[in-house]
Amino acid sequence: MHFNTVFRWHLPVLLIVSLLTLHSAAARTLLVLGDSLSAGYQMSAQQAWPALLDKQWQPATRVVNGSISGDTAAQGLARLPALLQQHRPDWVLIELGGNDGLRGFPPQDIAATLTKTIEAVKAAGAEPLLMQIRLPANYGRRYTEAFSAIYPELASRFQLPLLPFFMEQVYLKPAWMQRDGIHPTPDAQPFITELMAKSLAPIVKHAAFADETAGR
Repeated sequence: MHFNTVFRWHLPVLLIVSLLTLHSAAARTLLVLGDSLSAGYQMSAQQAWPALLDKQWQPATRVVNGSISGDTAAQGLARLPALLQQHRPDWVLIELGGNDGLRGFPPQDIAATLTKTIEAVKAAGAEPLLMQIRLPANYGRRYTEAFSAIYPELASRFQLPLLPFFMEQVYLKPAWMQRDGIHPTPDAQPFITELMAKSLAPIVKHAAFADETAGR
């Protein structure tokens, strides 16, 4: 075979390999630091919305689920340094505080722990994102309002994106709720995934979102 023929045959392959390598190197990482609402309570981890979003956004953006069911804000903070070191994320979505609220922890203590979490993410060179968390109304108006106010106050103080609480829409469809009335079912996960994709994509400037909006 002539050398020029070999070179012409190999050139497209080399270009494809180079492009794939560059694309892989440009991949970004989103770490989800949450509790049972993101961990996939009573279901396979692969059914939970972070895993579904990871499949949807790969290879441009990798979504790592660092959530554990039952975690309080303090427990999430304790696990954070190891997660930051292991995954070196570009963004960290903080979905914590719900278990603190359900246990009636003082709002000022929850806010202080979330403040430390935000500061740890920023110190690691990542961008913190905060999710609004809300409690059931039966916890009393005074406490639930004080709890809910934690999140916009922190978002304003640190100039962070405040993502809407996805459970507010899931609650509207009883078939998507587990018997405990707190956790979403596996059937709700694709819906949550789409909600989170729409909220997160403008922040992470995901290519799929850019293509979608450009086509409108």
